[in-house]
Amino acid sequence: MNMRAIMLSSALSLAMIGAIPAYAQTSAPAQVAGIETRWLTPPARPDLEFSPASVPSRQSVLSALDYVAASQIADMSRRPIQLSTGSNLSEISSNWVAATFYVGAARLARESDNTDILRFLTATAEHYNYAFRGARAERLLLNADDVAIGDLYQEIYARRGQQGVIMPLQQRLDYMVPHLNRAQETESLIWWWCDALYMAPPVLARQTALTGDMKYLKAMDKEWRRTAARLWVEDDRLFLRDERFKDEHHKGAGGQPIYWSRGNGWVMGGLARTLESMPADFEGREFYVTTFTKMAARIKDLQRPDGLWATDLNDPKSFPEAETSGSAFFVYALAWGINHGLLDRATYQPSALKGWAALNRHVLANGLIGAAQKTGDRPVPTKAEDVGPYATGAYLLAGIEVMNLNGATQALPEAEPARDDEATIFATTPQPIAPVTVIGDEEKKRRAAEMRATRALAYDPATLKRPANVEKLTPPADHTPRAVARFAPDRFDDLLWENDKVAHRIYGPALEAREAPSGSGIDVWAKRVRYPYMDRQLKFPNYHVDRGEGLDYYDVGRGRGAGGLGIWYDNKLWTSRNFSTYEILKTGGDEAKFKVDYRPWPVDVTRKVWETRTFSLPLGSNFTRMTSTISSDTKDPLIVAIGIIKRKGDAGNGIVTKDAKSGTLSFWEPASVNGSIGITIAADPAMVTGFTEDAENYLILLKVTPGKPFTYYMGSAWDGGLDFKSREAWDAFVKSQTFSFAPVK
Repeated sequence: MNMRAIMLSSALSLAMIGAIPAYAQTSAPAQVAGIETRWLTPPARPDLEFSPASVPSRQSVLSALDYVAASQIADMSRRPIQLSTGSNLSEISSNWVAATFYVGAARLARESDNTDILRFLTATAEHYNYAFRGARAERLLLNADDVAIGDLYQEIYARRGQQGVIMPLQQRLDYMVPHLNRAQETESLIWWWCDALYMAPPVLARQTALTGDMKYLKAMDKEWRRTAARLWVEDDRLFLRDERFKDEHHKGAGGQPIYWSRGNGWVMGGLARTLESMPADFEGREFYVTTFTKMAARIKDLQRPDGLWATDLNDPKSFPEAETSGSAFFVYALAWGINHGLLDRATYQPSALKGWAALNRHVLANGLIGAAQKTGDRPVPTKAEDVGPYATGAYLLAGIEVMNLNGATQALPEAEPARDDEATIFATTPQPIAPVTVIGDEEKKRRAAEMRATRALAYDPATLKRPANVEKLTPPADHTPRAVARFAPDRFDDLLWENDKVAHRIYGPALEAREAPSGSGIDVWAKRVRYPYMDRQLKFPNYHVDRGEGLDYYDVGRGRGAGGLGIWYDNKLWTSRNFSTYEILKTGGDEAKFKVDYRPWPVDVTRKVWETRTFSLPLGSNFTRMTSTISSDTKDPLIVAIGIIKRKGDAGNGIVTKDAKSGTLSFWEPASVNGSIGITIAADPAMVTGFTEDAENYLILLKVTPGKPFTYYMGSAWDGGLDFKSREAWDAFVKSQTFSFAPVK
């Protein structure tokens, strides 16, 4: 067998998108290798001269993007596909080099009329069976670079809803989550290099957006912060590539730290993509926004007169040549920040437009992005003819955002793309060819009949209501509404209480020892049944998923949650840790009642306080009555602050209502994927001295005498429950309530 025959045979055995050399493609049938003939010829080169003085038209940018994307697809399609894809630099591949191009191309496929972009991406995903590198070792299963292609699979899933497309990714991420969530800190990081922050975090954040399961985003958040703690340099507002660059042997000219342009571009691009999927009310969101805006201000100041950025941001003289792969990410990030309301247009748009014009001066004659620094881990000299698919991917993202400077500010998080219709799916999904044995009319008829039989006789889940991915709770035999309280040593000493309307918990000694941020805040559970459900929901490791009866999606964090208290002194809130002892007083009937003690905690250096509190939730009420006695080592009056944790959303920060006359503080949270929760604190108006807030909480202030009991109420509602579908309905209900503040033993 000659070489050409061997290669054609190999292409058949690989998959529908196996590749063959360019010389063979011209004569062999296009469908043999899965590479389609029209992919090999980009469109005519458009005008790529852009003025930095004004926002270019949408069509002029789109023409440039279509041309560059098609040129990259043509270049990749002409090259043989390697069976092992680890070090591939130019070919169709499953590694990060190609995956970075797929990210940009997938976003362009939403905007472009060129359906071949999505068809090429689908063929690539089909070739790799929606799977990943890294099966040889557990360490490799955590490699962020190998997860980068997951964004392509997520994009196809979002547009088509085909379950098998997302399954391998979900399996890989489910393996990662426990390691990202590890309780014991380790010397080694999972994302130990800053590039990783582009590859994996956006995929994890988007998985939460696609599935509604917060575990992916929360796990991402933990490891992202670990990486930032090691690599972020606050004084310079930039990231080191990895910890090696802290030592003297990895310093640049004059002993200055090396700040790799593409490394910081990876971070800014990763922040943008992560924020696109992060819920607006995610507790840690502000950390990412702040990091992004700090970097943007620094990057703007480091832009060179030619519109690009130096390979070493700290040393432009040693690297005077043009470099596009980092610069493209900076243009993307700056324009993205303007489009999403995080950066001031007047301040940052000139930099974005100047960078966009500069990038287009480095589009080579073959349509690829030149002056792209090669793969590596630090600044090196770059040649004009150096290219890489990652530079093209960054260019596409940058162009999309420059194009969108013509439009209105876009809200965060971004919605996933709309589902494609069947005609679009068919047009953008290459179909496998018939076996080579199907020759002649009779055989073609037999084959067609066989395919019809396959569809008719095989069980098709789509014809029935597909079983839910999330296992539903099995309702109890007894549906009688009851008010119950339970100490849960199986849940790290939580105290749970619920009735037919609401469900809550506070945290105990075991969790305090395990999870340092936990404290005396109060948790709210979303509930849509009249009978108790918390115990059955907690049987599942992930009780943050709605299994039909409700869920716990309220994040207390370090705040007061819904009605936790503290001492307000010197414009600061001083709070206890978790409760230390408890006593269940009533449960199982018309009232859930219990008492807890909180160990002494300091109020600055002036005094110590400690608390005993009784909780009472009667059947039929949305309000838990709390009677607190705060003792102190001095007799001076106390200012007690009762709080509701803040949330932030794309439409604002929720709606807070303060009324000293009625002694109420209410907060209707911004909408999330699970709906909205409303919370109200009701206190004795005679004790209210005002309202304030800190970084985490809205607070109502009460003047309290040490050792003298006082009573307040905490109520909650969920618009996904049975009783209140809007803020207006909840507010009207609250106004109709009458509260008694006389202490009850």
